[in-house]
Amino acid sequence: MVPKLLDGKNALPIHKELFYNGEWHMPINEGRMEVFNPGNGKSLSRVSQAGVADVDAAVETAHQAFLEWRSTPPPQRAICLRRAADAIREHTEELALLDSLNTGNPVVEMLGDARVAAEHLDFFAGLIPMVKGETIPQSGETFHYTVRELLGVVVRIIAFNHPVLFAGAKMAAPIAAGNTVIIKPPDQAPLSCLRLVEILQDIFPPGVLSLLPGGAECGRALSRHPLVRSVALIGSVHTAKAIHHAASGTLKATHFELGGKNALLAFPDADIGNLVEGVARGMNFSWAGQSCGSTSRIFLHESHHDEVVERVVDYVKCHFKPGIPTDVSTTMGPVISEAARDRVLAYIESAKKEGATLVLGGKVPSGIPEIEGGYFIEPTIFTNVRPEMRIAMEEVFGPVMSVFKWTEEDDLIKQANATEYGLTASIYTQNMSTAHRVVQKIEAGFIWVNQVGRHFLGVPFGGVKASGMGRDECLEEMLSFTQTKSVSISLV
Repeated sequence: MVPKLLDGKNALPIHKELFYNGEWHMPINEGRMEVFNPGNGKSLSRVSQAGVADVDAAVETAHQAFLEWRSTPPPQRAICLRRAADAIREHTEELALLDSLNTGNPVVEMLGDARVAAEHLDFFAGLIPMVKGETIPQSGETFHYTVRELLGVVVRIIAFNHPVLFAGAKMAAPIAAGNTVIIKPPDQAPLSCLRLVEILQDIFPPGVLSLLPGGAECGRALSRHPLVRSVALIGSVHTAKAIHHAASGTLKATHFELGGKNALLAFPDADIGNLVEGVARGMNFSWAGQSCGSTSRIFLHESHHDEVVERVVDYVKCHFKPGIPTDVSTTMGPVISEAARDRVLAYIESAKKEGATLVLGGKVPSGIPEIEGGYFIEPTIFTNVRPEMRIAMEEVFGPVMSVFKWTEEDDLIKQANATEYGLTASIYTQNMSTAHRVVQKIEAGFIWVNQVGRHFLGVPFGGVKASGMGRDECLEEMLSFTQTKSVSISLV
């Protein structure tokens, strides 16, 4: 079990620089950015920031490494990935602690993130033989076949809410296929990614794995670079549009997992106990609602609305209490920054003004001295939410749940689909005919039935509409970092 640690200075990575070509480098412009502990608002460190010249150097070395890595036999690539997975498992507690310090997420929750990252590396190591072509019968005069070729340098830009999980898991598919990867860690929380690369730096050949901390300038330069052949993002719609625009000049592939305004639809026959737990846990209050998959819109049938709301409020009060993120007893952390806290509080105020009913939370916690200075917000639940309200339409990315009451199924489906997002949804019913019927009508890329928030390696995960393009956690993810070449041979 991770020990209680309030300071954590001794857990920080040794290197705060850029990593490429198997070495650590100071940025050419010597730029640095301060990063903070959201749990107390105090500075943790200053981290180097890559500029355009640094991007050029890193991409060039990654491209040269690709020319060798693509010819590395699949069994050898698999060995490297499995060694990386084992190394992450050996350092699980350390990486979880760093993520807790730098993101504010409860340390116990972050233990699972490191384990999932290792599982992805093992999973894609096993899928390497699936990067293959096929033969296409035509006639006795010609022979046709296809081969899977690799893209080259792949950039993966990751979000702040789960840095180790995203960095470890999202390097797996492109490296397994035979590409090289440059990771751009989140501006707000780069420390665990720096430590992760310290752990993995001797496992892969120089240039196969690179890490470039940096801001918008770094992201634009990576997206524009002609030797970068694919840019994949976990982040916001705004950032995705900027990347898409920057990448358009070289017509490179893009792969996005973006935001969500996800609906949980509860039918009259839903198991109430299971439903209450699903509503409460699906909001991801543990990490302050900062999850693109959070079921933040709850549609309760009028027959059970009042009972479920009352029981959910009691459940949340009991299970999600803000506390010091690195304390193993903490069940809810802060949002990532002061700016994020102010933005979420503004959404709460707008909901009040628009007529929603506040039934829980809605303010900064008070009377807890140990978390003063941190960016905490109480778990917040609104009822009597109407579809036109801001909290019903926009992604809050904070611990704010909106509850709707419904009576007619057609109106329910219309409201559930009435946002620009389409990442996940959850349906609660004991009637499988109802479940299958509603699944067909909901505009989302991943739908749970009688459960929330679970991911399964091998089952494609991704969104529709403004929630992204491409699918992760499956063979399709790995194949998206390849391209097909067709060959036709005359036999006469």
